[in-house]
Amino acid sequence: MLNALTKLNCVKEKDLFSFLLGLVISGHKHRKTKTVFLLLRFLQLTHEIFCTHKVYFCIFPFSTMERWIKRTALVTGASTGIGAAICRNLVKSGMNVVGCARNVQHIEEISDELKGEAGSLLAVKCDLNNESDILSMFGTIKSHYGGVDVCINNAGLAHAEPLLTGDTNKWREMFNVNVLAPSICTREAVKSMQEHEINDGHVIYINSLSGHRVIDLPEVHFFSATKFAITSLVTGLRNELRRLKSDIKVTAISPGIVESEFQYRLYPDKHDLVTYMFKKIKVLEPQDIADAVVFTLQTPKHCEVNDILLKSTEQRPKISCDLTA
Repeated sequence: MLNALTKLNCVKEKDLFSFLLGLVISGHKHRKTKTVFLLLRFLQLTHEIFCTHKVYFCIFPFSTMERWIKRTALVTGASTGIGAAICRNLVKSGMNVVGCARNVQHIEEISDELKGEAGSLLAVKCDLNNESDILSMFGTIKSHYGGVDVCINNAGLAHAEPLLTGDTNKWREMFNVNVLAPSICTREAVKSMQEHEINDGHVIYINSLSGHRVIDLPEVHFFSATKFAITSLVTGLRNELRRLKSDIKVTAISPGIVESEFQYRLYPDKHDLVTYMFKKIKVLEPQDIADAVVFTLQTPKHCEVNDILLKSTEQRPKISCDLTA
């Protein structure tokens, strides 16, 4: 019975208790004393789960997303890959999602695809290299929804530019998108939360395992530096919020290799090798990271997930190095 209940995406408390009470009455009518006792005990435990929330999110993993219904989430880099998967998850969970990208065509297509779901998806054109674009986007969010409850800094950029021979403009673009843009978005999002006295907001960074260790792969060393910066910014932001006695949560999710357009953009001249790598090993999928986002959002208010590091069990350093051949 418990296994059947855990498969439900949304369980209403009163419906669950009615169901269990019916089983108790049925057992009593048939004088199955042991069955009645076990069901009463299960009913008691279930009541404790709903009241304390201590293990509620473990048994009914989607139910605690109910507090986010009709609240607003910003997802940067929302047109493809991880960002698109995050948007789908949040809209299906009932959130009003604002997805931004330089090209909003794909986001608009996803929005049409999600018509009829509990939430909604608004596509906003935004070049994260341009601060005025970012500020304008927050103005759009304010006019549509009033403010932001969740800010998901997902957009990321990598160019194969080694430290000794790299192009300065490419370095600058990576720094702007990977470090400055999420910093600006976070500043504006937290400002919005404070203005609306939202003390249970959440800032989530989609970081990278490259922000936790440096691998011997020259073309990603500068990219790795930008991700190490995010690792530092996450801790710094959390410290500043705690100084203000704010309960706004800060989480970093750091995936390894993900099957997405990111790898193809990093190696524009080696698409065949990237495709070969994806066929050779089972890497992470965008949905894996999107599910991790939902996991962090559904935790109880007193529980903050600081860092999640995700890697395919088949990922090995030599797999990446093969692309340099």
